[in-house]
Amino acid sequence: QVQLVESGGGLVQPGGSLRLSCAASIRIFSFKAMGWYRQAPGKERELVATIIAGGLINYADSAKGRFTISRDFAKNTVHLQMNSLKPEDTAVYYCYVDRAGTPTTWGQGTLVTVSS
Repeated sequence: QVQLVESGGGLVQPGGSLRLSCAASIRIFSFKAMGWYRQAPGKERELVATIIAGGLINYADSAKGRFTISRDFAKNTVHLQMNSLKPEDTAVYYCYVDRAGTPTTWGQGTLVTVSS
């Protein structure tokens, strides 16, 4: 069983940056996948970025070139560095973890608002 605590959301102007963090309660080294979804008002939840066990990283087309996902094994934390933020990036961002034989675990969500 794992718990995820998210932080780093907030209000930022277009073109600005935020760094989201997702701290896990257990070691993340062997997690099958970790990443971030987001859900904007009235929209379906969409995958933003994911990193899988072998180190492969995938980004949504809208995030590619602007967002970077990374892991800090020492701190059992995954980060999402978001640069060149746009108003359409406004959403609640949810960290997730997949482990073999275990249902997906979700963070509580952190709100990102991109506005002038």
